[in-house]
Amino acid sequence: MTNSMAHEIRALLRERNAILLAHNYQRPEIQDIADLTGDSLELSIKAAKTDADVILFCGVRFMAETASIVSPDKRVLIPRLDAGCPMADMITPEALKARRAELGGISVVTYVNSSASVKAESTICCTSANAVAVVNSLAEDEIFMTPDRNLCQYAASKSTKKIHCWDGYCPIHDRLSAEEVLHAKAMHPEALFMAHPECRPEVLALADAALSTSGMISFAKASEKESFIVGTEEGLIYPLQKANPDKSFYKASEYMVCEDMKRTTLGDVLRSITAMTHEVKVSEKVRIPAARAVERMLEITAR
Repeated sequence: MTNSMAHEIRALLRERNAILLAHNYQRPEIQDIADLTGDSLELSIKAAKTDADVILFCGVRFMAETASIVSPDKRVLIPRLDAGCPMADMITPEALKARRAELGGISVVTYVNSSASVKAESTICCTSANAVAVVNSLAEDEIFMTPDRNLCQYAASKSTKKIHCWDGYCPIHDRLSAEEVLHAKAMHPEALFMAHPECRPEVLALADAALSTSGMISFAKASEKESFIVGTEEGLIYPLQKANPDKSFYKASEYMVCEDMKRTTLGDVLRSITAMTHEVKVSEKVRIPAARAVERMLEITAR
C-alpha cells in the first residue's frame, strides 16, 4: 500500500509540475519520496530556483509561508493545515511591535521559525546556522532577538552585543535536560554530542558541536568519529543514518518527538496533491517586508 501510494504521489507531482519538500524531521516514508530534504529555509530557497509551478511542503505552516515569501509566483501547498509550531505561536506581530517600542525601536533579529507576519515586522531574519553571523553583522551594540530565548542566549554567548531575548522556546528542544545528556554520554562514552542551538544553555555547554539539522548531517559525515549522540528531534536520525550508513547515532532523549512534524502522512500528501488543497499564500502587504528581512540575511551570509 505504501509503495503504491508513493508511486501515485510521484506521478501526480510530475503531472502538476510540482516539487515535494520534506523537512528533516518528517516521517521516513515522506523523506524517501521527496525531491528535496533539509532545513526549512534551505528548502524554500532551493525550491525557488526550480521551474516547478507548485511547491508541496511537508513540514509546518511557517515553512510553507516562507516558501510563499520567496516564491510568490508558485502555488504553495501544505498537506496538513493543523501542522503548526508552538514556538512560532509564542509571538505575534503586535507583541513584537509593542516590545520593540519599549526598547526604543532597536533592530529586531527574527528566527525563521516564525510566522510571515512576524518576519514582516523584523529588521532581519536568521537561521540556527547563521544566527551568530547575523547578530554580529549589525552595527548596533544593542538588539532584540525573537522568538527563541535559547537561540538568543546562544548568539549572545558568541557576541559582545547586548541582546534582549523574547521568552519563546521550542518545547521539544527545551525539554532536553543536562541530566539526560549526561546519561546518554555515560551510555555511549565514545560518541560526540551534537546539539541544536534551540536547546537550553546548560545542554549546549555539554555539546561537542552546536549545529542546525543540516549542519549535523554535514558534521557527522566529515567527522572521523563513528558514533554520535543527537540532540534534536528524533526524525533527524533517519537522514543521518542514510548519509552515514557505517556510523552509529543515538537519541539524546526518548522524548524529543514533535507531534506537529509527525502529523503529515503519505495519505495526507496524496490528498493534497490530488485535490490541490491547503494552499498557503502570504499577502503582498506582508510578503514584501518579510522578504526584505530574509534577503538582508542572505546578503550577509553570501559575503
